[in-house]
Amino acid sequence: MIHIRSKDEIELIRKSALMVTATLTEVANFLKPGITTLSINKMAETFIRDNGGVPSFKGYNGFPASLCISVNEVVVHGFPSDYILKDGDIISVDCGVFMNGYHGDHAYTFAIGNVQPEVLKLMRVTKEALARGVAQACDNNRVGDISFAIENYTAREHGYGVVRELVGHGVGKKLHEDPQVPNYGRRGDGKRLKEGIVLAIEPMINLGKRDVYTLDDGWTVVTMDGKPSVHYEHTTAVRKNKGEALSNFAPIEAAERANAELNTGHLVTTEPVA
Repeated sequence: MIHIRSKDEIELIRKSALMVTATLTEVANFLKPGITTLSINKMAETFIRDNGGVPSFKGYNGFPASLCISVNEVVVHGFPSDYILKDGDIISVDCGVFMNGYHGDHAYTFAIGNVQPEVLKLMRVTKEALARGVAQACDNNRVGDISFAIENYTAREHGYGVVRELVGHGVGKKLHEDPQVPNYGRRGDGKRLKEGIVLAIEPMINLGKRDVYTLDDGWTVVTMDGKPSVHYEHTTAVRKNKGEALSNFAPIEAAERANAELNTGHLVTTEPVA
């Protein structure tokens, strides 16, 4: 069932989504080489709970952590661990927060230190692809219009691999709701969008081929060719003329820049391409 949310409901979802933004901003401030991904998870969970939220992911279908932390060739659903971040890594941090009866779901990929230019480009392109997908989340469009915008920019224009096994989704009272939102597809295909639907749009784009596999833990998804993968996500409201991101990258990007000034050479910003 696809839910049409009222204005008041969307504002409650926005509050949850912006708490995710605030959490990812704290992550941006915290990141540097030499810390473990488990320490990031601990910090984030404390921040969420101290601000009146509940981590959406912890315990969800048995997931053991508050964040999905995916490093380098891990696409999504990575477990926080004793892995120590090093210069040249990229790290996708996916976070969900439940507040006031609604979930927000939002992800950002960070560059640690001196990341290869081709990987930085992948990050910029994926972030821009998300923006193009969000723009297509408007009344009377179809899900395929979002999907096409993402695939056309990443795969056709830039030659990257678009993951097909994992998709975006509706979000609201439940973390995962209808409809599914693939990152590939054709214009005019899929469910028709109506103003008030709220979606988690989340391109997962590989530097190499699109093929992935899941590790024995049943969660961690990795690129088949071992090349890096990038993941960005916004909680998005379908609006009349153009989708609206209820989460916000601007505070995260500002924190990236501030961290870069404090830790020269440790953190690289990834502003979107034109």
